[in-house]
Amino acid sequence: MSLALFAAFASAVLYGVGAALESRGAKVAPQTSAASPYALMHALRQVPFLVGVGLSGLGFAGQFFALRSLPVFVVQAIQAGNLAVTAVAAIPVLRVRLGKRQWAAVATVCIGLAVLASSAATENAARVGLGFRAALLVAAAALTAAGLAAGRLPPRWRAAALGTVAGLGFGIVALAARSLASLTITGLLLDPAAYALVLGGLVAFGFYTSGLQTGSVTVVTAAVVVSETAVPALIGVLLLGDRTRPGYIPVAVIGFLTAVAGALFLARLGDPRPTGPPARLETSPSHD
Repeated sequence: MSLALFAAFASAVLYGVGAALESRGAKVAPQTSAASPYALMHALRQVPFLVGVGLSGLGFAGQFFALRSLPVFVVQAIQAGNLAVTAVAAIPVLRVRLGKRQWAAVATVCIGLAVLASSAATENAARVGLGFRAALLVAAAALTAAGLAAGRLPPRWRAAALGTVAGLGFGIVALAARSLASLTITGLLLDPAAYALVLGGLVAFGFYTSGLQTGSVTVVTAAVVVSETAVPALIGVLLLGDRTRPGYIPVAVIGFLTAVAGALFLARLGDPRPTGPPARLETSPSHD
């Protein structure tokens, strides 16, 4: 279990640093009025964004490994902690300064995750039927339409809505990774959960990028935190047989709520105050 927990925490760090770099690159890229493939294409021309994507890819590898042996609610709550990492990483990347309340929120997230980690029980992924895995694929397709609709909302609601869709996409990725019946090539090709994982990841990545371009990174990430933790955690407990160490249910609940509450409070404080122009990071030339 210690290796799986290490992978989960390492993935949160990689995701958090990656998010700060992706935000930097997305803000530099030309803005679009709604979620579209063009938003992603513009962002992908920025070196900071590409570096952030690479770190997020490594983060997913760690998350996938952790999901195969840890409860979904543990792994997803740890992923919520990447907001605290993003806030700290923004100090050198975006040249911002954290206030006392923001540092307190970061500490709250860390304490909650430490408590939650102490409650985790090692377990193998529970077997689920073909219907559940197919439902994940249908849900991922439905999120595509929901994200396109969210991109047309008024600016006041757009960033949070895109973040919510992205978070649900990340949640599908987690549930699909947990429910894969086989990791062989043949098994993956025949498993709808594998396609749900890919589609959910594309949906989450695309609409998260659009959200970063249209609003605050903390507002978008806060919406992601809620939707990628609560829904998968509930499904994991009800359908995937997730459990804690014997007698540690109250500890798990306290740790989970503390970590998520700290992340949401950090997001509610808004973006940290800038201390100067963003750190100079090379960007690829624009052809527009």
